[in-house]
Amino acid sequence: MAVVIQRVLEHCDDPNTQQIVMGEILQSVSLLAQDQYGNYVVQHVLEHGKPSERSAIIKKLAGQIVQMSLQKFASNVVEKCLTFGSLERQILVNEMLGSTDENEPLQAMMKDQFGNYVVQKVLETCDDQQRELILSRIKVHLNALKKYTSKAYSCSCRETCCSWGQKPMNGGSDSRPSMRLQLLENDIVQLRLA
Repeated sequence: MAVVIQRVLEHCDDPNTQQIVMGEILQSVSLLAQDQYGNYVVQHVLEHGKPSERSAIIKKLAGQIVQMSLQKFASNVVEKCLTFGSLERQILVNEMLGSTDENEPLQAMMKDQFGNYVVQKVLETCDDQQRELILSRIKVHLNALKKYTSKAYSCSCRETCCSWGQKPMNGGSDSRPSMRLQLLENDIVQLRLA
C-alpha cells in the first residue's frame, strides 16, 4: 500500500487528488512514521514534497521527536526531517536538547540504538553554532555513555568527529579542528578503549 501511495504522489497530475492524499497523510503522519511501511510514505514526502508539505509534517511531529527518535521506523523519518527540513529544523534541535538545566532527551537518544543515529544526523545537518552547543552537551554525558556505548558506535562517533574537524562546514576555508572537537574526539577514543 505504501508503494501505491508513493506512486500516486509521484505520478498524479490532478491537484485535487494530490491535496486529498496529502491531507490523509498529514492527518495520520504520526502513525505512518511509526509504521513498518508507512514511514516510507512520510520519508518520500519529506524528500520529494513541496516545502509547505515538509513544514506541515515537521510541525505535526513536533513534541514527539525524542520518542520517535527511539523507534526503529520513526527514527528514519526524524533523520529525513533533519536532512530536508529548513527553518523547522531548529524546532527539532531544541526539542532534542531540552532545557539548559536538563539534558535528558539528548542523553536518552545517545544511549538508544536508533536515537544515536539521529544525534549523528543532527550534528551533520546543523550549523556551526548549534554543533558547538550540542557537542558541549554531549561532552557532559560521555562518562555515562561508557555503560551504553558499543565499540562500533564509539568508532562511528570518532570518525564523525574527525570529519567535522577535517572538513570545513558551511563553506568555510579553515581545515583545522577546533579545540572543542579535539577534546571530544579524545574523550570518545577513551570511551572506545574502556
